[in-house]
Amino acid sequence: MILSDKSIKNKLKSGAITIEPFVLENLQPTSYDLHLGNEFMRFNTKKHKMIDVKKPVSDLMEKIHLDKDDDSYILQPGDFVLTHTVEYVGVDDCHVGRLEGKSSLARLGLIIHTTAGFLDPGNCLRMTLEIVNLSPLPIKLYSGMKIAQMAFEEVDEKVEKSYGHKSLNSKYYRDSTVAESKYYKNFK
Repeated sequence: MILSDKSIKNKLKSGAITIEPFVLENLQPTSYDLHLGNEFMRFNTKKHKMIDVKKPVSDLMEKIHLDKDDDSYILQPGDFVLTHTVEYVGVDDCHVGRLEGKSSLARLGLIIHTTAGFLDPGNCLRMTLEIVNLSPLPIKLYSGMKIAQMAFEEVDEKVEKSYGHKSLNSKYYRDSTVAESKYYKNFK
């Protein structure tokens, strides 16, 4: 069951959910608005012509850091970037988070996550966004703008192994910055 605004506030007080920083005005009826961070990663197409999912991708992408809150990043049509949210979001072993896009941005052709919209029990991090511009026009994105929303749900019972447990090979546990894919680790 998706938690209501009242339940989210209660779970924040109990520590079952973490949102840092938390601003009450960003609390929606069944979600919390998240804001765009200031780090982006884009593919380095001058250096690479193919992605091999079995190999590390340490220089496949280049990092771009926006210095000021009013700095912007122009996402060209068809482009893909990784970025993160300003907020650290976390859940205990009895909850999950579901990252969703903002309808107003989707209507402009902006997709904020292509797959990874799930916050596993036991993890707390800045959510990574996989942003794609599907419009025929460039889209200007501003650091600090509302970019996504997080809904929370209770699991039917406490999980046996939370995200980050040594046996799970949790690749993005407690990430605080945008990171490249670590999929190649599945082949070891």
